[in-house]
Amino acid sequence: MNKRVVVDPITRIEGHLRIEAETSAEGAITGAWSSGTMVRGIEIILQGRDPREAWAFAQRICGVCTLVHGIASVRSVEDALKWSIPANAQLIRNLMIAAQHVHDHVMHFYHLHALDWVDVVSALKADPKATSALAQSISSWPKSSPGYFADTQKRIKQFVESGQLGIFANGYWGHPAYQLPPEANLMAVAHYLEALAWQRDVVKLHAIFGGKNPHPNFLVGGSPSPFSAGPGSQGSAATALNVSTLADIRAIIRSMQTFVDQVYVPDTLAIAGFYKDWFARGEGLGNFMTVGDFPSKGMDDPASMFIPSGVILNRDLTRFEPVDLRDPAQVQEFVSHSWYDYAGGKDKGLHPYDGETTLHYTGPKPPYEQLDVAGSYSWLKSPRWRGKAVEVGPLARVLTLYAKGHEPTKALADQALKALDLPLTAMFSTLGRTAARTLESKIFADQMMSWLDQLQANLKAGDASVHNTALWDPKTWPAEAKGVGFMEAPRGALAHYIVIRDQKIANYQAVVPSTWNAGPRDATGQPGAYEAALMDRHQLHDPKQPLEIQRTIHSFDPCIACAVHVTDPAGEELSSIRVN
Repeated sequence: MNKRVVVDPITRIEGHLRIEAETSAEGAITGAWSSGTMVRGIEIILQGRDPREAWAFAQRICGVCTLVHGIASVRSVEDALKWSIPANAQLIRNLMIAAQHVHDHVMHFYHLHALDWVDVVSALKADPKATSALAQSISSWPKSSPGYFADTQKRIKQFVESGQLGIFANGYWGHPAYQLPPEANLMAVAHYLEALAWQRDVVKLHAIFGGKNPHPNFLVGGSPSPFSAGPGSQGSAATALNVSTLADIRAIIRSMQTFVDQVYVPDTLAIAGFYKDWFARGEGLGNFMTVGDFPSKGMDDPASMFIPSGVILNRDLTRFEPVDLRDPAQVQEFVSHSWYDYAGGKDKGLHPYDGETTLHYTGPKPPYEQLDVAGSYSWLKSPRWRGKAVEVGPLARVLTLYAKGHEPTKALADQALKALDLPLTAMFSTLGRTAARTLESKIFADQMMSWLDQLQANLKAGDASVHNTALWDPKTWPAEAKGVGFMEAPRGALAHYIVIRDQKIANYQAVVPSTWNAGPRDATGQPGAYEAALMDRHQLHDPKQPLEIQRTIHSFDPCIACAVHVTDPAGEELSSIRVN
């Protein structure tokens, strides 16, 4: 007899995601359903507002991938109004986006995903001397002495003996699916704590360029902060950007490179070596999409993008389908199994320019045991590319770079696969997804130095322009304009669609990575990436401790706040704030 296993919430941060999985009598997952259990209202909030301020609202969709919705929003307005930005502003955005990727991936690996593979309590059994020997055998990271690991072990012991694991609570410690020896567990927990301190420093890059973090400032038409002549500038000439802070940014990038090279990459390879069977499950769709990012000549020049755009179908890395986000035949959102209504019917797909946000909850009254998955069961919509479900994110980007012949990507991937004695096809998996996130962190951290060098070369040559105010007066705008601002966010392809009419926002739709991946089935019954991945060779040891489900879902780095937000049950306004 089949059983229904419920994991709610499955996310360790940012938003509420419910997973329901049907298992056979032997524990094999035979069906899976992904449900976002909060509703997002940002699109409704933005209607009628000035397009130039949309980014400040849209950016609050998420507090983890803190800047990506701001970037996508300003790009949507710039695309609609054909508003170009200076080369320096593009370099600054590239640096900010890449820093977000590296920061986000490290935080995901250590604080959101590593605990699916690392048994914290087991670390108490480790020999600090043996842990030191292990750490020194895989990396030149200086913090690897026996005393360092002994001190870490004492901290863990204090958590356990107090009965309050704190940041390590709610784990399935002792689960037989944990494979690491105690020494590897102790090393990983020590680096978990190191990553907490490291991340506080690297986000300073966002504060320098954008004034603060989280949610740095942005500006339609460029970058919000002009350059000062030097660190001694005073009065109105003084800004946060100057010779001194550019030196700080270089030091931050070096810190990123060091942690990625000496901690993140070695830890990923070390942990993956004990879980090689997880390179053979958790793929699901076999279709992957990138929309492209990091342009050198502007968003209207796809050929200049560091990350190319394209769709890979059925694992075929020799063939790429072009992506046009503006084409109604290519991108559509479906609500057949979502708690929304469309005027033309729930089974009709809509291009985001024509997107509708009409809430209609038909699910069970909380609390409930399980969802009615034959009907609507999620607040997420189901985006499709030419009617096909696709996976977006680090794995899609690494596969695209690899297939396009990007030498650093090919070299890194081949080296990692050789070290693990695995074929390229192993990347199509749960751990392949995790490894791809690590590889691209190194690729982006290294590329950041090139962008910083270009920025400083421009300044040295006398070009200090960071914004374009040519279209700042709305009187110069057309009566109606449409635009899409897209980017590669840490979790994958992100696009904000805007329709501007009479100088105000007439429609706004955000199609986010966790919607592409976590969305429910569509009108044809086609599952989303999460659902398909869970139905790919998963066997639960204990339905009451579904660690196997966590591993695969967390490999996508779910961020459901990007897909959902809170509203009053009756759809009423919760509060009103007037700003003079």
